[in-house]
Amino acid sequence: MKAYIFPGQGAQFSGMGKDLYENSALAKELFEKANEILGFRITDIMFVGTAEELKETKVTQPAVFLHSVILAKTLEDFHPEMVAGHSLGEFSALVANGALSFEDGLKLVSQRALAMQKACEITPSTMAAVLNLDDKIVEDICASVDGVVVAANYNCPGQLVISGEYGAVEVACEKMKEAGAKRALILPVGGAFHSPMMEPAREELAAAIEATEFSQPICPVYQNVTASAVSDPSEIKKNLIIQLTAPVKWTQSVQQMIADGATSFTEVGPGKVLVGLVNKIDREAVTHNA
Repeated sequence: MKAYIFPGQGAQFSGMGKDLYENSALAKELFEKANEILGFRITDIMFVGTAEELKETKVTQPAVFLHSVILAKTLEDFHPEMVAGHSLGEFSALVANGALSFEDGLKLVSQRALAMQKACEITPSTMAAVLNLDDKIVEDICASVDGVVVAANYNCPGQLVISGEYGAVEVACEKMKEAGAKRALILPVGGAFHSPMMEPAREELAAAIEATEFSQPICPVYQNVTASAVSDPSEIKKNLIIQLTAPVKWTQSVQQMIADGATSFTEVGPGKVLVGLVNKIDREAVTHNA
């Protein structure tokens, strides 16, 4: 079974999507439609913008979404049997499997980005990557620290991202190093994604998701929150709302996809991060970049 996977924030690069725009009439049409929906020419920033301009949350999330979704729509042999996306990438996956329209997906991603940006400005918060420490030890250390700090991204065995209040994350990092972590490094991100700090954004996005029509998808999506196959539109919605404050179970999602019969994984979108993670989760996995 063919699995298609879609990257999240952090995969962006200057020049992304330019070749698609120049070589495909359909891609050009969709990019121009996106400029219209967003009310600014995101294509200008994607094609020639600086890394700094691309890092703005209101730009980053729609840019990664557009690159992924438009690439999927222009692939000749695109017949997914299962899909998954990392954090923001879940929205790309839901457009790719027909649960969401292109327009609705883009509007939700744009609203998500702005809501997250606002939530980040309320309290100083951050994320940190923890390498070579058992998941359970990371979870226990987070639970022992005063303040908000939680496991946020289960990326692959030995690579976990924690998220929370700045001071609590710093203390947790020191404890992780003492417990034998190879590295515990604060990440250059705008705030504590996939943690309780995103509650204001979750509330805002919940209303937008509830008001959006979701269709029966052509294949299951393995959602971050459950790490299991979901096809019911109302369940997809519910999990998408919870996603902002819950951890991304990427390791568990990939393991479940393999258990359910995935024979190959194709990453659709900018970068090669997810293919790298899949290969760390299962060395035998067959991976491709679209």
